[in-house]
Amino acid sequence: EVWDSSGKKYLDFLGGIATNLLGHNHPQVSAAISKQAKTLSHISNFYAHEPGLVLAEKLQAMVADSSARVFFCNSGAEAIEAALKMSRLTGKKKIVAAQGAFHGRTMGALSLTGQPAKRNPFKPLLKGIKHVPYGDTKALIRSVNSRTAMVILEPMMGEAGVVVPPSGYLAAARDVCNRYGALLVFDCVQTGMGRTGQWFGYEHENIKPDIITIAKGLGGGLPLGAVISVGKSASLFTPGSHGTTFGGNPISCAAANAVIDEIESKKMLALNASKGALIRNLISPIRGVKEARGRGLLIGIVVENGKAKEIAARLLELGFLVNATNDDVVRIAPAFVVSQ
Repeated sequence: EVWDSSGKKYLDFLGGIATNLLGHNHPQVSAAISKQAKTLSHISNFYAHEPGLVLAEKLQAMVADSSARVFFCNSGAEAIEAALKMSRLTGKKKIVAAQGAFHGRTMGALSLTGQPAKRNPFKPLLKGIKHVPYGDTKALIRSVNSRTAMVILEPMMGEAGVVVPPSGYLAAARDVCNRYGALLVFDCVQTGMGRTGQWFGYEHENIKPDIITIAKGLGGGLPLGAVISVGKSASLFTPGSHGTTFGGNPISCAAANAVIDEIESKKMLALNASKGALIRNLISPIRGVKEARGRGLLIGIVVENGKAKEIAARLLELGFLVNATNDDVVRIAPAFVVSQ
């Protein structure tokens, strides 16, 4: 719940765009932030600090790879830029991304984004990027070859309207990347940190990427992003390859550790899956709803007659925070503490 300056109460079903995983002013997160602020608030990434080391180990455990390497930054776009730089270090230049994808608004991330309305005002963008239809396995396979540095995909599209790919699509991406020695990068900025009922959105298929980008919910409302590189990709960045002043600062990392501990202790991954299924089942029969799709607590409500923006505005008047990703889809991404 949140209140505006006039005292009106709202139920937040957007969560700062899938960011406030534990809602607002969660006691464990607030306590972790306060405790860390009383000791070390900033030191740059020239030096290691305890909250960052603890968080990196937690992320290693999530991907079940003790050799994985973690680079901390401030946002999803920064994480994507770092992954893009990693792909350059392979010596290849070609990249395959998806039509409709959203990876961020900085120039590199925008070049990967597959939405013309966001791209066109800022051209020319980076060259060598081919956008293929999301979910079209044959188109993806045809587009990858020995010159491909990386394939970057969202395990489930967020800004495009919460689009779930067909079964086997992500596995096919893994196979074709293996065939040609390309990096497989999963942008889990919106589908990461347990939102879909798994720690990362790609875990609904039994595969592993080479690079994972996360942000949004990682910091529990504070600015924090990360790039997790596994296997051979873990050696791409060496000291000095990349850097950040504020990325992974101790306060944000302390908040992230508190978020992860709370998710684990309350077994929220399984709860997110069941809560999401319940919400979709309740919404689907409503008149004017064509489909309620998604996984876990990332849900796209497909409405009739292109009235998503009108519906989102009306819901705001009624005291619900949601947003329309386009004319046809209302997105909801509530906090994990939402009650049944």
